[in-house]
Amino acid sequence: MKDARIDRRLFLRGIGGVTAGVAAATALSACGTGTSRSTSAGAGGKSGKTVVVRDSGGSYGAALQKAIYTPFTQETGISVKVLNLDDAPLLAQIKQGRPQCDLINNSMMSHLKYVAQDALEALDRDRLKSLKSAKIPQNQITDHAIGHSFYGQCIGYRTDAFGGRKPESWADFWDTKAFKGSRAMVHPDGDLPELEFALLADGVPMDKLYPLDVDRAFKVLTRLRGDIKKFWDSGPLPGVLLSRQEVTMSTVWDGRLADLEKQGVPVTRQLNGMRRQFSGYAIAKGAANADAAYQLMDYSLRAEVQAALAKAFPSNPSSPLAYAKLSEDERNALAGAPKYYDKGFDADVDWWLKNESAVTKRWLEWARG
Repeated sequence: MKDARIDRRLFLRGIGGVTAGVAAATALSACGTGTSRSTSAGAGGKSGKTVVVRDSGGSYGAALQKAIYTPFTQETGISVKVLNLDDAPLLAQIKQGRPQCDLINNSMMSHLKYVAQDALEALDRDRLKSLKSAKIPQNQITDHAIGHSFYGQCIGYRTDAFGGRKPESWADFWDTKAFKGSRAMVHPDGDLPELEFALLADGVPMDKLYPLDVDRAFKVLTRLRGDIKKFWDSGPLPGVLLSRQEVTMSTVWDGRLADLEKQGVPVTRQLNGMRRQFSGYAIAKGAANADAAYQLMDYSLRAEVQAALAKAFPSNPSSPLAYAKLSEDERNALAGAPKYYDKGFDADVDWWLKNESAVTKRWLEWARG
């Protein structure tokens, strides 16, 4: 199964157009489109309960297993079974009243799409003690989902490409005379189109981005079109392109270059103008193990548990208290560290929910020339 940051369509492309595809998804779900793994309490288990959680697997899933699922089972005796399942078949199951999973780990944007399909349980916040103890920000607490982390989309670049100069902004990303070389940007199959970066490059202040001026953004994108060598649709690809020197700069998910840097590849990131998008937990409508789902959600939101996950995977905790539980080096490796937070902005999910389909259609036409 692909890594959480290898196939962001699981998170962000969500269930656009899913209503038309429910019948097909139903057939897929019956065939078992997802993979599963489980951890149990073993001989020392305190109960015979089980909770089924949907995540996207890969290295992210392995980190969740290590930092959350296994210690949760050890503490509660509740076995955790994991499904790696796309949105469409999962939604079809919920619509049929037979969801295979209880707890859904997904983007907050996708959760909102689920809400529009009446596919999530309304949350009883009194059952989630960690909301207060971990000081989860109010803007990440909704009636149906709770944000647990974010990832940032930012500039990745080769440190040996510009004679010691460092790109500091999206204007530098667009400046191929001062910062020579080809560029790479995201394809809509990988993430939301990067209109915000074009507008920032054109001088729009970060706090004045929304509602996005779509016409202006595409005009700015067109200025760079001839220098864009590749539109990436998987998380590792920007790092591959930079490593092979096929491009000197690319948009990238914030934690994606860390391993390459450790290996000595001359690449790094620039977080100025970073676009943040949150992921969170929700409970499937009709979940068979709702009580256990609440327990796992509450456990996962603890500040110390979010910190443990951040040590295992470059996620950025929603709990501000989690950062204090990390070493200075661990904390400053994260885009969510206090020293970096004001450098970025939150994607306006409401705007994207209303405009994603139209923008994506226009982007595809633009990319074809």
